[in-house]
Amino acid sequence: MLVVDDNKVIRQLIRVNLELEGFEVVTAADGVECLDVIHQVRPDVVTLDVVMPRLDGLRTAARLRADPRTRNLPLAIISACTQYEVESGLDVGVDAFLSKPFEPSDLVRLVHQLLERRETADTGVGSASGSGPGASFDSAESLYGPGGPERAGRAGN
Repeated sequence: MLVVDDNKVIRQLIRVNLELEGFEVVTAADGVECLDVIHQVRPDVVTLDVVMPRLDGLRTAARLRADPRTRNLPLAIISACTQYEVESGLDVGVDAFLSKPFEPSDLVRLVHQLLERRETADTGVGSASGSGPGASFDSAESLYGPGGPERAGRAGN
């Protein structure tokens, strides 16, 4: 896991919650640092904040999608996004969104879903193995807590 956020407290919050679930986590303070370490770390999932100095999360996501080595890497935006940022994220290939503030259980579920989808894509197994409520999601779906954009919410949550 690579967690990218300019706020040290948020980085540590995400890191601790994922480490408690057994994930190995590396952090970066912005998009430039992310791009510097990503090929050394080779993470299974990257989480990005949107507003960061030097290189924001959306431009970082676009660069990761443009690089053949990271084109298929699962990317999640963890930020208090506007609807415009959600749509821009989908346009550049972000896989999922989690609105700040978030529940740690939502963060863990999101990461598990992204890893499950990656494993399914890597093995070529159809999506039927991951079917069922909440087991998987498509790139147009978002996971939002209270206050997230109305249009991007999930039915039944």
